[in-house]
Amino acid sequence: MNLANMIKQAQQVQKKLQDAQKDLAAAEITAESGNGAVKVVCDGNGKFKSIKLSKQAINPEKPESVDDESLEMLEDLITTAMKQATDDANKKMQDKMKGIVPAGINIPGLF
Repeated sequence: MNLANMIKQAQQVQKKLQDAQKDLAAAEITAESGNGAVKVVCDGNGKFKSIKLSKQAINPEKPESVDDESLEMLEDLITTAMKQATDDANKKMQDKMKGIVPAGINIPGLF
């Protein structure tokens, strides 16, 4: 196998990796617990996107006592905290990897 073919194959693999990353970023994965009382959505890369809570998740004995505005505010607070934690963890991982991977080497999904 000559060098030109190896470079061509490497470029094809890189394109496939980039396409797979785009597909994963666009995917939405939903998980539920408590018979649907809590629903969490992440993208295909595991990045947190949103949370939805039922009134029963907040007050199972008297769900009608939970108003929609309070429920939405709690969902927003949790979403903001989860996104911040995810972003902080990703930044920490990237900073750590920069010290390990030599400059100029691009590993898709790592940086």
